[in-house]
Amino acid sequence: MNDIRVSIETTIPDAEIEGFHLLYETAFAPLRTVAVARQVLHPAEFREELADPRIQKHVARTAQGKPVGLTTLTRHLETVPWISPEYFAMRFPQHAERNAIYYAGFTLVDPSARQGAAFHVMIESVVRILAVERAAVGWDICAYNNSRFSFADALRTAVGEQANVEIAVEDSQTYYAARFIEGGAD
Repeated sequence: MNDIRVSIETTIPDAEIEGFHLLYETAFAPLRTVAVARQVLHPAEFREELADPRIQKHVARTAQGKPVGLTTLTRHLETVPWISPEYFAMRFPQHAERNAIYYAGFTLVDPSARQGAAFHVMIESVVRILAVERAAVGWDICAYNNSRFSFADALRTAVGEQANVEIAVEDSQTYYAARFIEGGAD
């Protein structure tokens, strides 16, 4: 699995989308029950994202051409419905003037390749683009993935190995739940 190559694709052919969706479901389905905010795209949303040419797909494939990973990246922030493009434009005005603000949507790796190079070569591919453009990039990680798997630390390390970069937490949202117990006001 060490011979992984990454291609940057604008669209994924229809014939390959179902295979990528199976990888996506394998990677993200467990988040349905451990994260309050919806972490999993509906099948139609997933298909739309893979067909949208404004979203780069950094696809990791084995030497035999089998897809084992996918990272999405876009400078068209309007394609990411859960973020505020206005926030990023205000926060990074010089980058906005140069159209150099990106958002990394998701990264997934086939379970059979998780201990291999797929994650790293996809991150290298993304970082090359961002470094050349001296870009600003946002991404999100749910608390479950951050606390259980230390994704933020792994990503910080992988990015830091490739470029001189400053990484900061930009925002957080805390979800609450109330469980009413018997009794109450009369």
